[in-house]
Amino acid sequence: MRNFVHLFEQLDTTTKTNDKIEAIHQYLSTADEADQLFAIAFLTGNKPKRPIKTTLLKKWAAEISTIPEWLFDESYYIVGDLAESLTLILPKVDNQNPFSLRDIYQKLLDWYGQEESLQKRAITAYWRELSGTDLFVFNKFLTGNFRVGVSKKLVIKAISRYLQLDEAFIEHRLVGKWDPLKEKMSTIFLSDLQEERHFLPYPFYLAYPLDGAVDILGDLSDWLLEAKLDGIRGQLIFRKQELFVWSRGEDLMTDKFPEFTSLKDLLPNGTVIDGEIIPWKNGKPLDFNVMQTRIGRKNLSAKTLAEAPLVMVCYDLLEWAGRDIRDLPLVDRRALLQQLLEDIQSPVLLLSPLLHFDSWEGAMDYRTHARDYYAEGLMLKHKQSPYESGRKRGNWWKWKTDPMTIDGVLIYAQSGHGRRANLFTDYTFAVWDGDQLVPFAKAYSGLTDKELISMDNWIKRNTIEKFGPVRSVKAEMVFELAFEGINLSPRHKSGVALRFPRILRWRKDKSIQDANTKQDLLDLIAAST
Repeated sequence: MRNFVHLFEQLDTTTKTNDKIEAIHQYLSTADEADQLFAIAFLTGNKPKRPIKTTLLKKWAAEISTIPEWLFDESYYIVGDLAESLTLILPKVDNQNPFSLRDIYQKLLDWYGQEESLQKRAITAYWRELSGTDLFVFNKFLTGNFRVGVSKKLVIKAISRYLQLDEAFIEHRLVGKWDPLKEKMSTIFLSDLQEERHFLPYPFYLAYPLDGAVDILGDLSDWLLEAKLDGIRGQLIFRKQELFVWSRGEDLMTDKFPEFTSLKDLLPNGTVIDGEIIPWKNGKPLDFNVMQTRIGRKNLSAKTLAEAPLVMVCYDLLEWAGRDIRDLPLVDRRALLQQLLEDIQSPVLLLSPLLHFDSWEGAMDYRTHARDYYAEGLMLKHKQSPYESGRKRGNWWKWKTDPMTIDGVLIYAQSGHGRRANLFTDYTFAVWDGDQLVPFAKAYSGLTDKELISMDNWIKRNTIEKFGPVRSVKAEMVFELAFEGINLSPRHKSGVALRFPRILRWRKDKSIQDANTKQDLLDLIAAST
């Protein structure tokens, strides 16, 4: 464990990518195999669920430190990180370093669902034996918030260097949720993929947003254009007579999509299809909110399945007859995909239709009015492109339509977390409903560091009331918010919910009387249905 704590300290004290890769490489070169695997699991976010409620952790830490809980809460609001707050407030002790990475991984699983008294006894025993960075790392594991400034991609680079294997190969082997208690380095990285890990998807190929002029891409005839649909990106896998559905977030979601069960009798073994899973009814997509409502249900009733039937709109074939065909040109992969879908004739697998335009100007017009076609914009894919891993520039681009916008009044502010812990950066906005302001959205991104500091100073000077970490402020500031979608929602006071709201700009030129109304929001919903 001490070696891992040293690695944590190295990663936490440098911002240089090469230094981080070197630190992980050195750790892998000196650690034993068991610790290697658990370190990889923690660094890539493959960790157990948080086993204990944060309210209990704060309560126990306050008891040990003999301080009132309100003082711990106030300290936490300032520090912004629960693990760091726990570490700072707990009494200092001699570090006995009593656990290994494997031990703590197993304990995190064991503590989940235990009686509160047993949890408290176990956790406080660790707290009384740890100090310094060891205690901090333990608390990071405990709170489920183990971040140390390294991306999964960076860890993959270090493993690739250590094992002297291709990065794309390493990335493929680490897809999904794997159990380090049941695996070894050899089973993860050296086993036969088709025989022992046939359930794995391929790393997803992700498109960059097209920010410049579209004509920089050259001849329109070199590109395939498709509608950018709003659903869940997924891979559908059929190998060894078993069907698996993976999301782009590397979650196995087969049980969430019973519509696809019938494909076991239709698809040939060794098939992997990439596409967008969307709610579809009467020959057209439904609003993404329908998908969210369904995904959130533990049990799928016949009524739910009827109200929100799903399909996969397929746009790529990655494996055919058990052969990885990702290196083939896109036009060849698509031809095979089209033939497959024509052969099996499944109503739940639809070929993504190609869009044809005479010029880039025609494509631009479609993009501008994409919502009229139940789309978010366009996908632009070079005909000769292979299926790559991760986000790469050049061959695939997403060209989204401009977001919807609304002007809202700032009414609440809350302090952020991490490096934003001492600033009020999380905002709640309202629109007019008659002569009343009703909250309709929260947003925390979009302002520059300079604007955040200016707003923080204003909020502190113009606070009306305090509710724990939240402050109500004078209704004086107007901001333009951008968002991707809007729908009715009985769970919100305004009756509406926005998708991906963020601050577009600070409207210093507007008074609160210029802000939009609830009726404006309802009109946007009506226009989009």
